[in-house]
Amino acid sequence: MLEEILILVSKNETMRAIILMLTLLLLSCFSEDTSQNSEIEKQAIKSVMKMQEQAWSDGDIDAFMEGYWKSDSLVFIGRNGPTYGWNTTKENYKKGYPDKDAMGQLTFDVISLEPLCDDIYTMLGKYTLIREQDTPTGFFTLLWKKVNGNWVIISDHTSG
Repeated sequence: MLEEILILVSKNETMRAIILMLTLLLLSCFSEDTSQNSEIEKQAIKSVMKMQEQAWSDGDIDAFMEGYWKSDSLVFIGRNGPTYGWNTTKENYKKGYPDKDAMGQLTFDVISLEPLCDDIYTMLGKYTLIREQDTPTGFFTLLWKKVNGNWVIISDHTSG
């Protein structure tokens, strides 16, 4: 079985690239982490979430997007499947929420926030939009990465 997998990997460039990326990610995670440092990082991530709640509730999608990785590799997965890129994500938010009334008041409830390594955390949470006509809710899974000293979302899977 292992021999068959190795043959498949050696013939498939995409598979090789995926395995290399996963290997590099795992290797980057082999460093010591103290629980005190972890708590500091968790609070820093939660402060980004608070900024996003406020920006959204103010009707400011541009400020809300500061919590996302400014990269073409950002992935957002919603009901229409995955989309890529910071600009695409921002434009999709602007189309879906054209004004402050459509945006409503946003709150996040963090269910779990755990380190995968020093500079990568995973978060499970719930969002609620309080609007005049309704109160939609849903769940999200976020992958956070510390980039240039700042915590940003590099992957967002949201369902409502």
